[in-house]
Amino acid sequence: MARKIASPFSRLLDPIDRISEVLFGLIMVLTSTGTLSVVTAGRADVKTMVLGALGCNLAWGIIDAGLFLMDSLNDRARGPLLLRAVRSAGTKEDGRQLIAEALPEQFATFLSTQQLESLRQKVAGLPVPKSRPRLTGEDLLSALAIAVLVFVSTFPVVIPFFFIHDTHTALRVSNVVAIAMLFVCGCSFALCIGSRPWPTGLVMVGVGCAFTGVAILLGG
Repeated sequence: MARKIASPFSRLLDPIDRISEVLFGLIMVLTSTGTLSVVTAGRADVKTMVLGALGCNLAWGIIDAGLFLMDSLNDRARGPLLLRAVRSAGTKEDGRQLIAEALPEQFATFLSTQQLESLRQKVAGLPVPKSRPRLTGEDLLSALAIAVLVFVSTFPVVIPFFFIHDTHTALRVSNVVAIAMLFVCGCSFALCIGSRPWPTGLVMVGVGCAFTGVAILLGG
């Protein structure tokens, strides 16, 4: 029922995916703003940095969307591949092992041999799908949503450079906006996993800054 009344956007990406894409976009744009020199940078340098940040995040948004589509195909292929593997397993024990490995570890450890055998028999009795895994329209919309999220997450960080002509002040405001966004992402992540928002938000700020530093250090 919750899925039926959810907004179209929420059906495309779950909350963790949305948070992850925003974080990815933030870190990418921070690698651009973090290398800007407030001492020597002129308006031309700022313009180059802003255009570079927008272009970089657009490119990575498209790449991330493509990787999502590949992962979607892989997810759809797992079921038929597992079914074929269980049916062709040399022994019943091998079949049970394949099923146990496919299940989340916390579930597999609670299943007895008899329960696994019952699952094996049911899986072995299923017909093998004849059609190959295909992408759906929802997959394409989800990929588009990923590209848009990564790209749009650039704007709050670079907008200060459009309206504030003093590079030093614009960079400080940009950094404050980025830190605030990292904190909000951390709080949102905490709500998704049942943790405490404020500590998780602060940790996310530290992790985001650390990731940005690593990316800058390695020439990202």
